[in-house]
Amino acid sequence: MGGSASLQSDSMEAAAAADSSIPRDKDFGKFQFGCEHYKRRCKIRAPCCNLIFSCRHCHNDSANSLPDPKERHDLVRQNVKQVVCSICQTEQEVAKVCSNCGVNMGEYFCDICKFFDDDISKEQFHCDDCGICRVGGRDKFFHCQNCGACYGMGLRDKHSCIENSTKNSCPVCYEYLFDSVKAAHVMKCGHTMHMDCFEQMINENQYRCPICAKSMVDMSPSWHLLDFEISATEMPVEYKFEVSILCNDCNKGSKAMFHILGHKCSDCGSYNTRRISTPQDPVSETE
Repeated sequence: MGGSASLQSDSMEAAAAADSSIPRDKDFGKFQFGCEHYKRRCKIRAPCCNLIFSCRHCHNDSANSLPDPKERHDLVRQNVKQVVCSICQTEQEVAKVCSNCGVNMGEYFCDICKFFDDDISKEQFHCDDCGICRVGGRDKFFHCQNCGACYGMGLRDKHSCIENSTKNSCPVCYEYLFDSVKAAHVMKCGHTMHMDCFEQMINENQYRCPICAKSMVDMSPSWHLLDFEISATEMPVEYKFEVSILCNDCNKGSKAMFHILGHKCSDCGSYNTRRISTPQDPVSETE
């Protein structure tokens, strides 16, 4: 299927190039060219390897699949100097409009990122603080100077700041978050992962941040259920001893009676705790 699509695209480009001497309307060929990542009417010449690719993601997929690990690399988008018009095949300096046939090589164009895209429904915008283009609409996002990233307006003054929180790999799939094309999710603790990865963890009943182990969602219904189950399940006398625990949610230490189902933090009521001591002497039945 991918091969036939590529052949179709090549034939369209060849047909367009055959009649390249005729000036085109700026919208000519819109949504008819591009790759799996973007719809655009140009290709880029990668300055790092001097080869032509549909976009930087296509370059990175190819370059990072090279057999020699030393040759693998990513394209620095700002370094792109030359593009090739998909309509007339003219190679030229980066610009929105083809210097030969006059078409828009991208309905959205950023001269800083050398970025082209015909699908403006994504509401692309360039963030000067991030230094790259984002999607979703400028009025729907703000740039957090502490975190060094753009977040949805709903998180303004409502998230825990972690310096350069997105300039790390997703803790689940290990893809670099800062310039990933996938949607990101900021957890209550301030750490970030892909939304898809977050939802996958929830579906697998994994509710703790893989970085700091704090609860990622409101667990109070589960804690109430554990309260009931523990009260209904008495431990044998030989297991009635006190243990020291540390709460992953509030980072406070406390003591709790040992129970096979869990240990409740006396400060915040969370069961997201871990033991930090060996068992003490059993508690007498009379105590």
